[in-house]
This record gives sequence, structure tokens and C-alpha cells, in this order.
Amino acid sequence: MASRSFKQSRSNLSSSTDASELQQLRPPLPPTVNYGRRTSSGRLVNYSRDDLDSELSNTEYANYTVSIPQTPDNQPMADPTISQRVEEQYVSNSLFTGGFNSVTRAHLMDKVIDSETSHPQMAGAKGSSCAVPGCDGNVMSDGRGTDLLPCECDFKICRDCYIDAVKSGGALCPGCKEPYKNTELDETTAEKPLPLAASSGGMSKMERRLSLMKSTKSVLMRSQTAEFDHSRWLFETKGTYGYGNAIWPKEGSPSDGDGNNGDGHEPQELLSKPWRPLTRKLKIPAAILSPYRLLIFIRMIVLVLFLAWRVKHKNEDAVWLWGMSVVCEIWFAFSWLLDQMPKLCPVNRATDLDVLKEKFETPSINNPTGRSDLPGIDVFVSTADPEKEPPLVTANTILSILASDYPVEKLSCYVSDDGGALLTFEAMAEAASFAHIWVPFCRKHNIEPRNPDTYFNLKRDPYKNKVRPDFVKDRRRVKREYDEFKVRVNGLPESIRRRSDAYHAREEIKALKLQRQNPADEPFEIVKIAKATWMADGTHWPGTWNHPSSEHSKGDHAGIIQVMLKPPSEEPLYGVTDESMLLDVTEVDIRLPLLVYVSREKRPGYEHNKKAGAMNGLVRASAIMSNGPFILNLDCDHYIYNSQAMREGMCFMMDRGGDRICYVQFPQRFEGIDPSDRYANNNTVFFDVNMRALDGLQGPVYVGTGCLFRRMALYGFEPPRAKDRAPSVWDCCFSRRKKLAAEENRALRMGDESDDEEMPLATFPKKFGNSRFLIDSIPVAEYQGRPLADHPAVKNGRPPGALTIGRELLDATTVAEAINTISCWYEDKTEWGERVGWIYGSVTEDVVTGYRMHNRGWRSIYCVTKRDAFRGTAPINLTDRLHQVLRWATGSVEIFFSRNNALLASPKMKILQRIAYLNVGIYPFTSIFLIVYCFLPALSLFSGQFIVQSLNVTFLTYLLTITITLCLLAVLEIKWSGIALEDWWRNEQFWLIGGTSAHLAAVLQGLLKVVAGIEISFTLTSKSAGDENDDEFADLYIVKWTSLMIPPILIMMINLIAIAVGFSRTIYSTIPQWSKLIGGVFFSFWVLAHLYPFAKGLMGRRGRTPTIVFVWSGLLAITISLLWVAIKPPSDTDQIGGSFQFP
Repeated sequence: MASRSFKQSRSNLSSSTDASELQQLRPPLPPTVNYGRRTSSGRLVNYSRDDLDSELSNTEYANYTVSIPQTPDNQPMADPTISQRVEEQYVSNSLFTGGFNSVTRAHLMDKVIDSETSHPQMAGAKGSSCAVPGCDGNVMSDGRGTDLLPCECDFKICRDCYIDAVKSGGALCPGCKEPYKNTELDETTAEKPLPLAASSGGMSKMERRLSLMKSTKSVLMRSQTAEFDHSRWLFETKGTYGYGNAIWPKEGSPSDGDGNNGDGHEPQELLSKPWRPLTRKLKIPAAILSPYRLLIFIRMIVLVLFLAWRVKHKNEDAVWLWGMSVVCEIWFAFSWLLDQMPKLCPVNRATDLDVLKEKFETPSINNPTGRSDLPGIDVFVSTADPEKEPPLVTANTILSILASDYPVEKLSCYVSDDGGALLTFEAMAEAASFAHIWVPFCRKHNIEPRNPDTYFNLKRDPYKNKVRPDFVKDRRRVKREYDEFKVRVNGLPESIRRRSDAYHAREEIKALKLQRQNPADEPFEIVKIAKATWMADGTHWPGTWNHPSSEHSKGDHAGIIQVMLKPPSEEPLYGVTDESMLLDVTEVDIRLPLLVYVSREKRPGYEHNKKAGAMNGLVRASAIMSNGPFILNLDCDHYIYNSQAMREGMCFMMDRGGDRICYVQFPQRFEGIDPSDRYANNNTVFFDVNMRALDGLQGPVYVGTGCLFRRMALYGFEPPRAKDRAPSVWDCCFSRRKKLAAEENRALRMGDESDDEEMPLATFPKKFGNSRFLIDSIPVAEYQGRPLADHPAVKNGRPPGALTIGRELLDATTVAEAINTISCWYEDKTEWGERVGWIYGSVTEDVVTGYRMHNRGWRSIYCVTKRDAFRGTAPINLTDRLHQVLRWATGSVEIFFSRNNALLASPKMKILQRIAYLNVGIYPFTSIFLIVYCFLPALSLFSGQFIVQSLNVTFLTYLLTITITLCLLAVLEIKWSGIALEDWWRNEQFWLIGGTSAHLAAVLQGLLKVVAGIEISFTLTSKSAGDENDDEFADLYIVKWTSLMIPPILIMMINLIAIAVGFSRTIYSTIPQWSKLIGGVFFSFWVLAHLYPFAKGLMGRRGRTPTIVFVWSGLLAITISLLWVAIKPPSDTDQIGGSFQFP
């Protein structure tokens, strides 16, 4: 395995930006236009305007291309040379490693996995060897993997030998000894000429990147600002923009040179097409929303009157019982108000994918060839432990991403392996290899869903709506290939172990032979060699070894980047007729998106910040390698269920006003949940009620997965037109606090058309680190993420057709710089994790990250698609579910005690949005009052007293009104959200189960962290790969003991005992007090009804419960009961059984 080293690019950047750098960001002067055509050999021949006019009648020159030099809106790349393509092949076949105090190396790998790879984009794809004696190089190949041979004799020669033959060998072919007919490197790579071939004029790579965003004004505004008007130029001259042949306006048109200059005229094609939005807001019917809001205010008034009545009317017989109940009821009213107020403005939204296709992928004047003008998307998939997150689950997620319906050249997938495991690495390589078959199959037959495991396990008819005659044959072949793929992935642990053992034994034998060759009088000692983990090409794995060693453990290993699938070509690549191919893909685009494996460097002594740190590493690496202006974040078990989900999200980002949207959050949908959803795993009320309601305010919260981000929002910038916000009453009342919090809430500003300010490039190194590649990519991402300027109301837009150029080829320097940004030291003395990227310091980094964006003035969107966008797995086991809720609640407590508390939010956050975030931090504290209130019925039955003096008409009226309004609100919520009544009731039940168990533990953990500084740790939620032979819901019946079960069990047992004691006291009492019994028993049954799913879960499959559960619960119940009897023994008149006495 060859290796190549690079110098660390840890350059020292000055704090001030050079004038030349700033000059690059200013719009250039109006360009001159040159015309030309390509010859059969690929050469570009320039013509003057007179030459063209005289030759228009000649059919030989009827079709010619327009070569436009560098303009603000159209920056074509030069034809990639052989050396660039060879460099890209070198990158895709190399494993890049590096990090702190180490040299970045590119390890050229003979093969990535044991199985053979065939796709030309795949890392380790075999190519033909050079036929020159003594040369071990590979012949250059095109996008199909076909050899590019410069001589007609088809002599196989690599680039280096070809250059030697041209320069020093008289341009003679080493095979046939005939001179090469074509000695230009550019022409050997051009099977067909690229439509545009403007000279780059010696521009550097980053200058070509920056040229994409030099235009900062809307096209429709340039005629008013005396700048170069591209739209007018299109129709005033006989030329055109874009790729392909020139479009000549008809004679006699308003722009034919009659002196009118085209003022006040538009082409007929544009006049006949009205502007259509990409999204629309679907308002909730007033017949539902108005009564809903009215009921909220009625219940608020009733609660105020009820609490006032409760405070005034004490229970003199049991003041302590009255006091506890009143305090709990006041808190419940406050908590309900925080939860209900943000629900006043729910909305639904819809997208129009046909309009998206028409605007961005349909041939037009600005885009004659119909190339996709959509911006790029970088998809992040995170995994950390292959034991808890099976590689097969992650591989299926990757396959669903690679097969998604989005332009291939605009899509990139990055897999973050925070464990640095070879098992994950080879599983991803196997997935990339299988994608060669799976992705064309999905495109050919329009398969949904595009997760192979889910698709082949569908219970519905797979042949419904399939009309192609070869579908059955193709499906059978792909199913067989997928079964073999699963077997290979499942066998990887054993394969890696056997391979490592074999190489280790070989190394021990070598060491022993070497020791015996050295003459020494001392007796031989047993040779001890570290047991390494070996890759398929016979070299050490640079990440975590199966037997951890120094610099090869989970917390101590080098940074790794491997390009599994290199970037696809710009043009569609259709399959060829080949007997070796399993499928007929002659009409299918076989290109695959860019796929990159990333494992950031970890070293002892550095804080790695768990998932948030891994995500920030991907943000930096992707900015250098692909720089998609949008980022889709997915967990390893959340796959794309709707192949057009990314298009749905892009409708919001590219619509009018979309430049102020920081992210589009999709609802989480789950598979493998039991039909009754015993523990409310679907979180239906949260995702279909709360999140829809927040969408009517400033937007939904970020929930950690299934979210499409704007890269600039993650970078910590304010939204465009941030100064447009008018001062509010909030600003006047809290101006002083605003000044105090200005330092915390400050953010970077983006220059836009309404502002003359430019990006503060001089401060970027202190905020983003010292990578020049990363800093230079920021303005490019900002420009490419703008919506189309196709309407006067679209502000801060970009001209149509600006993103139709292809991406640059990867080179080793770029990947080496990406390695630099994922090193453990890169974030030192920067603002990563504080104001940039995912925010550190909380278990629930997702909520905090979204909060920071809303705090800067961004808004978010909730996108509910007809077909679920994403699906994942959720723990259905009671213990796992409680631990999951514990982690969420612990993060909320951390937020409450941190500077991310909504009480400290900036005035840019709307008041109802602030209340929603305040509820996020406060809801776990409800558990304290909830537990007390659940014990009150039992205490009432034990003592013979009730929370009120007597059950009079006033109390019952208030109680009935509060209950009825709650039920009516639930019915109306079900109406406008579309959820089922059973889902609402399950949510109410688990609210009490979680509130009496996990939430209380979260409050205690949070207080320990704040008071004593004890850090909070959590276990990774296991993602089951499933077993076809086992019961689908087997985990539901497994009972795992946890201390979180103690409080709910205690509440159930004490309430049951209290009911028995209450009945006994009332029946045998001299003067029975039935009203107090009925009140206590009613509330006890209310508690037990909510805890029913918990009790059912303790019974397991056959009613078996661990003995420890009954032992602890029984001891605690008896202890509390005896304690109560000792504190307040029964009196002579009210003792149990009348005159009966305990012995």
C-alpha cells in the first residue's frame, strides 16, 4: 500500500483581510462576449460578430456554441484534464489519515473490501494496468470505467507513460510505434466536447468558487441600479446564456435593434407564464379554530376562578392536605398555560413539486439544456457504536439516501463513525458496492420505499402499479443480491476477526524468525506484538482496534476520511448492454452520489462533545469537499421513506422569503411499534399537535434528526434583512436587559441587497478556525443557498441558471485540508460549539441548536408530507423508553439552568415562541408536584379527610367545567391535527408515567450538575436490526429492572392499599362519610387508570415480574403505611372496624 504525505495546512491568517480578497467579492465589470464553435477534434474556434452574420446561411455553421467568459452569474469550469481525473481516482482509492502532531497521509489501497467492486465511482475499483514494461500504473478511465486510450491500436498506457512518450519519445505509441494523431491531453478525455469551454484565465480553484457568488444583486433590480442587466442583454443581442446552442429571437421582436432597446417589453414566453409559489399555507377552518381558541380562554378564566375559590375556602380539618393540593393545582394551571398558549395559531402547509421541477429542471432561456439548477445538499448520517447500532441498519439508511430522487451531482452523503470501527467502514463499503445494483433498480421501477430491507419486507402487494414486463425478473435478481449483501455484512465481524488473527500470526512468526537470526547469549523471550485489526488490503486499520491499543482505541485514534464513491460526472451516464449486468439499465442513469466515510480524530485530554462534536466535524469537512448550502441530518436508523422528501424541503427554502428559513423540520415516524402503542412511542401528540402549532409562530423546535438545515444558519449568521424588524413594545420594556445580553446574542451578519455591508471576513479565522478553504467556502454557500430572483418580491435572490455548472474534481490537497478540520485541536480558541455549528454543553444539543437560531431571528418550517418523509426505530421496551425520556428531560433541566433559558432570549424571538421554549425547560419540574398529587388520594383515604371541607355544589361545578373544557379541547385538537383519540389518551397516560419516574430523576440529576458539578452521562439507545424468526414485538414483553420503576410502583401499591383502607373505614365507621370516600377513590382510580400501561408492562408476556420489583415496592409501601399509622394513629370514633382493636 503506497502512501503520500502532505504538510499540515495550519496556516496563520492575519486578522485583517487584504484588499485584493475583498475585491473578489465585488461584482466585476460587464463582460465582453466572444462567439465560437467546436471543431470535430474538440478545439474551440472563435469568431467575430461579422463572421457570424455572414455565415448564418451556411448550414455548416448553423449550430454553434456561445462561449461566455467569466460573468457574475455563469462561471464554467475548464475541461478537466487527464491529470485532474487521475488525481480524483487517486483520491477515491486512498484512505486519508492525520491529526494532532502527525503528518496527513494518503494510503493508496488496493482494495477496500474482500468482495469485488465493479462500479467505476467505487473506491478500490479495479482498472486496467499500464502495458509499458516496468510500470505498475493504471490506465485512465471515463465515467463508465472504460479505458481511455490515445492510440487507435488500443495500446494500454497510463498518463505518466503517455506524457513521457509525447515529450521524449517523439510522440510515438509504444505499442504500434506509430505517431499519435492527437497529442493534446485535453482532447484525449473528450468523448464529446463540453458545451461551454471558457478559459479560466489562470484563476485559482478558490477564485473559481468565489466567482459563483460575485453577483449580490437581484437580476430584476439591475436595470434600476445601472449595473449590467443580463436579462435585457439576452433579448437585445443575438446571443444567449447557458449551455448549448444559441437561441435567436424572431425578426421583428421588440429587441431586434429598432431603437426601442426593449424597454417595457418582455418575451412572449415569460408573459404567458404567471409566477407561481412553491408552497402555500393551509389555514385551519375557522369553524374549528375559533371554538378552540374560545375554549382555551374559557378554561383559563374557570381555572383562575377555581383557584381563587380554593385559596379562600380552607379545609380546617386537614390544612396540610388542602395546602399541598392548592400548591400542586396552581402549578398544574401554570404548566397547562405554558403548554396551551403556543397552540393558538396552528397551520398546515403544502408544497408543489411540479412548480419546483418547472423552475429548476425545465429547459428555459436561462437554462437551455434543462440541467438542474437546484442547490446542493450534504446528508449527514451519524453512528457511534456498531454493537448498539448494527451496521446493517446504517447501510440500509445509506442506500435509501443514495437512491433518493434528487439530482445526483447535487447530492453528497457523509457518514460519521464516531467509534472509528473497521466494521462500520467495511459495511459502508459493502453498501456502496451494492448501490451499483440497488439505485438503478429503484430509478428504473420507481421503487418506494428505497430502503431495501423495508421494501423486501413489505406486507402489501409489491407488484401493484408496476407495468414494466421485466419488473418481476429484476426484483427477483435484486432480492437475491440483497440477501447475499446481508449475509456479507452480517459476516463482517467474523471475517475481520479471522483476517486479523491470520495477519497477527504471520507477524508473530516474522518477529520470531528475526529474533532467532540475531545471535545472543540470552535466552529467547516470548515475542509480544500488539494484536492489531487489519484491513482487506493487508495493512493496519488506523482507527479503533478490536483489541484496543495505544492510538487505536475509541478515545484515541487518528482522523480518517475515505471517499467511498467519488463525485459523479456532470452529464447523465446511462447503462450499456452487457451480459454481465444483472439488470437492463440502458435507459437508466447509473451515476451515484458522492459518499464519504469520516471518523474524526480523538485524543486523550480533548473534549469531544459526543454527537454535537461529530456533527461539527462533518460541517467543516463537507464545506471543503462539496460545500452544499443545505445540510440534511439523519440518525443511522432513520432512513428516507419518501424519495422526494428533499425536494419537499427545498420547496420551502427556494420559495419567496425562504432565505430567512434556518431549517425545515420533518416529523419523526417510527416502525416496529406495537399496534396499541402502549408507551406512546410514536409521540403523535408532540409531532402532530405541538409542532404544527409552533409552525404558526416562529417555527418548530429541532428534534435531532430529519432536519434540513441552511448551512449559513449553522455558521451563526443572522438572517438576511435583519435590520428590517420594527421596534416592538418588548424592546422598550427590556432595552436594558437587551444591552446586557447583547454579547451572548450577537451573531454574524450577511451582506444583502438592502445593505451595503459585506461579510466580515477579517474576523472569520477567530470564529471558524484557520482553514482558508473553509473560510473561502462560506460566501459561496451563502450565494448558492439563495432563492431564485424570478419575482420582484423575492429579495436577496440569485439569477436563474447560476447553479447549472458541475462541481470541481476532488484532489488530494482538498481532502488533506478536510482531515485538518476534523482534528482534535481544530476547535481550540474558536467559536465552534458556542455560537457556530451544533451547540455544546447539553445532553439535548438539538433543542439548544434550534433555540440559538430562533434567538438570532431565523424562522423554521414544519414539513408534513403525504407520504412519510423519514422513518426510524424507537425503543418499545419499558426500561429503554424510560431511559430515553430521562435523557430528554435531563437535557431540558440543563437548558433551564443555563444561558439558553428562554427568559434570557433576545427580542428577536416572538413572545409565544419564547413561552414554548420556556415550557421545554420547565416541564420536568412538574414531576415534583405530580408525584405529590398522585399520593394525595391515598393520604386522603388513610386520614379520612379530603382536599376540600365537603363535596359541595360549587366545587363539583368547577371540577365538571374544567373536565368538560379539557375534553372539548382534546376533541378539537384531534379535529385540526388529524390524530386519533387513542393516541391522545396514550399520551396522557405516559405523561403521568414519565412524570412520576424519569422526569423526577432528571430534575435530581440536573440539580446535582448545577450544585455539585457532577456531569451527566447517558447510554446510547440501541437500534435493533430485527430478526425474522423472532416475534416482532418481543422487546415489548421483556422486563428489565431499573430504579426508575420504583416511584410508579409505589404509587400504585399505596393507592390500592388506601382504597381498601378507605372502604373498610367507611363501612365499619359509626358515622360513614361517603363523600370523602368517593372523592378519594375517584382520584385514586384516576391515578391507576393512567398507570395501567405501566402495570401491564411489568407483567411481561406471561405475567412474570422480577421478584426485586415486588420486594422493593412491598417494603416501601409497608414502611410508609406503618409510618403514617405511627404519626397519626386512628381515633376512638373513626378506628377501623368500629370497636375492633388491633391486637
